[in-house]
Amino acid sequence: MIRFAMMRHGHTEWNRAGRIQGRTDIPLDDQARADLAGFCLPEDWRHADLLASPLSRAQETARIVAGREPDTAPELIEMDWGDWEGMKGGDLRADPLSGFRDIEQWGWDYRPPNGESPVDVWTRLEPWLFSLSRDTVAVCHIGTMRIVLARAAGWNFDGPAPFRIKRNRLFVVVISDQGLRVATPDIRRLDMVAQ
Repeated sequence: MIRFAMMRHGHTEWNRAGRIQGRTDIPLDDQARADLAGFCLPEDWRHADLLASPLSRAQETARIVAGREPDTAPELIEMDWGDWEGMKGGDLRADPLSGFRDIEQWGWDYRPPNGESPVDVWTRLEPWLFSLSRDTVAVCHIGTMRIVLARAAGWNFDGPAPFRIKRNRLFVVVISDQGLRVATPDIRRLDMVAQ
């Protein structure tokens, strides 16, 4: 049995503007860097393996919060939003012809035009996740985190999510021969850096 903790990268200009980033490599903004500098990993996670998505916003978040260079794992890259990358979710939601749906109505097969479905993301994550051999912290993206947490919680993207992904927290699942489950406790706040 190992613990797998996921953390969402810090804010980018596109996050603040409500734009869908997906795999577009948008860097952290200066405010995110300043905010992240006030946090560090909880003591019991500081010696875990440290991995990050290949996108710069995740790698930089890992470096700031962990104080060391992460290894990269291509499996952790964000969900591909295809034709919708760079667009505003609010604009897509307002257009009845866009096909955009809120997460509570996705199901596992929901796919943005020329993008990935949740089941596609899980197909790339599952073998990698079950190959981990040590407690691991992964700095990644909300889409990737949603897929892992949905599997661990048994949620099918139908109705309200049983979790809410916030920044500056570790969302923890347990990986074992019996599968994936939400850990207890399932959310850990990052520690504040001593002044």
